[in-house]
Formats: sequence, structure tokens, C-alpha cells
Amino acid sequence: MAYNDLFIRACMKEEVERIPAWYMRQAGRYDPEYRKIKEKYTLLEICKQPELAAEVTMMPVKKLGVDAAILYSDIMNPVASIGIDFDIVANVGPVIHNPIRSAADVARLKPIDVDKDLSHVIETIKILDRELEVPLITFAGAPFTIASYLIEGRPSKNYLKTKELMYSEPQVWHQLMDKLGDMVITYLRAHLAAGGKAFQLFDSWVGALSPADFRVFVLPTIERIFSELEHISQPKIYFPGVASGELLPELKNVKANVIGLDWRVPIADGRKRLDHQFAVQGNLDPTILQAPQKVIEKYAAEIIDQGIEEPGFIFNLGHGLFPEASLEKLKDLTGFIHSYSEQAIGRLVKSSN
Repeated sequence: MAYNDLFIRACMKEEVERIPAWYMRQAGRYDPEYRKIKEKYTLLEICKQPELAAEVTMMPVKKLGVDAAILYSDIMNPVASIGIDFDIVANVGPVIHNPIRSAADVARLKPIDVDKDLSHVIETIKILDRELEVPLITFAGAPFTIASYLIEGRPSKNYLKTKELMYSEPQVWHQLMDKLGDMVITYLRAHLAAGGKAFQLFDSWVGALSPADFRVFVLPTIERIFSELEHISQPKIYFPGVASGELLPELKNVKANVIGLDWRVPIADGRKRLDHQFAVQGNLDPTILQAPQKVIEKYAAEIIDQGIEEPGFIFNLGHGLFPEASLEKLKDLTGFIHSYSEQAIGRLVKSSN
């Protein structure tokens, strides 16, 4: 089978014959085969076994027919290397045993050592680079989202401790952002050198901030991460997470190729807020996957129709898959995206000739 580079071409706003699709959390709990693996191993245990992590990464490519794989990993993986003690607890998420609450806590964080502490992640990427026939997306958690876990000690709905540190000790906050920014840059550079074909920076919870606070407390670090990786040829994606539509106009100086949109922002509106500078990715509401297939396809068609209005569109969800999602519905959706978009693009080309 020939290598499928549709995803890469869409990221770079090049011509495509159909819209590429992949899904956030596509290697996960909706798949019965994966659930059986999770009965034997935790997420972190899977990550430390490169052959197994590679197998899980490839499952949705084989089963769903998606146009890109995303590395099976977790955004918390690199923080152990900088001195954070944590577990990922079922039905909770990351639980931090030594949370960051003070200048002294930030000062004790050490530089990441990818070779010593994360060689298993790099080996997984190398295996996938050899075996995949679609591009491999690697990823990291963005500094605000990582900081929210490190400061709160676990997932939060209101980010009280995070914002308390941000507002009351801005100098400490910026020191933490700098250290986490360094971690992300080093980690992603190692991913791309090992064979990653693109990366996504997940900022899942940054939508909790106002545009003004985002501009002051987070954006400088985001701009630095992408600027320091700008010379690397692989496509770069920034996903500012849920409820982030008001932040989009702030991203105009970010040296990314693609911006991920959540389901609250229509594709056309997202492009307008971004000054049409970027390719865009998104943005089906993942809960729609609980609906009948005809309803799913109706919503998907509306997104595709907007997506193909300009070059540079990748179909995805507006956030990650839920465990309740149906593997069969996802497979059918992927097939529908491919067939519907191929016909729609064909009509566009025909009408323009």
C-alpha cells in the first residue's frame, strides 16, 4: 500500500482529493480490544512497553481507516522527568503527590532528560515510523494545562489554586511557564527527530482563561514553543481545547500550521477569527457519536461543506472520544467523511473549471 500523506498535505494547505480524518483519543476505551489490554496493564505500564504502545497506536488505523495515527501516550509522561511524582487514577485522572504551590516548588523542578527517563516513548515512535503507512502525530501537553494539574493536584473544574498563583504571584507563574515551556520544546524536538511526522500541542483547559489573561499569562510561552520549533519541517498543531473560541484572535503570531477548533465554533467563524492564516482541524461534538448514523452523517456533512471552502482542513472531533463511542459508528463515519468529501471536492473542482 502506498504511503498516505493526505493529512500532511492538508496541514500545509496543499491540494487534497478528499478530506483526511483522525480522532482525538482514537486509541482508547471505546475499543473492546484495548479494554482487554487495560485489564492487564495501566496506561503508564503500556507506555513503558514500546511494542505494546505501538500496537495500541496502530489499532485505530487498521480498524477505522483514519489518515493519521496519534502516539499512544499521556500528556503527563514527561513531568516525571522534571521531578513530579504522580499517578493516573481511574475515573479521576492525574493525581499529583508533590503539587506546585510556591516559588520553592518551582525552583526544585529540574530539566527534562528524554534519553534517561523517556527512552521508551522514543523507541515507540521509532517502531511506528517503520511500520505505519500513515503519518504519526506525536504530542505534548501545553504549559497551562500541565500547570493546572501540577498546581491543583488533580483535575479541576474552576482552577482556583491555579488562578490564585497566577494572579497573586505572577513572577512565580512565569517561572513555571518557562520551565514547562523548556520541557515541551525538548520533548517534542526528540519526538520529531525520532520519526514523528507532526505534533499537536494539547491545551485542553486554557479556555478557562479570558483573552486578556491568556494574552498575559500563557500566550508568550505558546509563541516561544512554536517559534523555537519553527525551523523543523513537520506540521505543527495547536489545540486550545474546549470553550476556547474567544482566544482564537490571540493566536495570529503563533508559528503553527494548524489550529484545532472545538465544536462550539463553526469552521467558517474559526477561520475568520484566525484571519485565515492557518489550516484548521475539527470539530464534530463527540457526543453526537451517540446519535443514529444518519444524524452523525448530517452533522459531519455540514462540517465538511464548511471545511472545503478553503484549502487546509482536517476532520476531527471538537474534543476527545468518550469511552461510550461505538467502534462501528466511528468506522462508518470515517468512510462517510472520505466518500462525501471526495464527491464534494470533485464538484468544486468541476465548477471552477
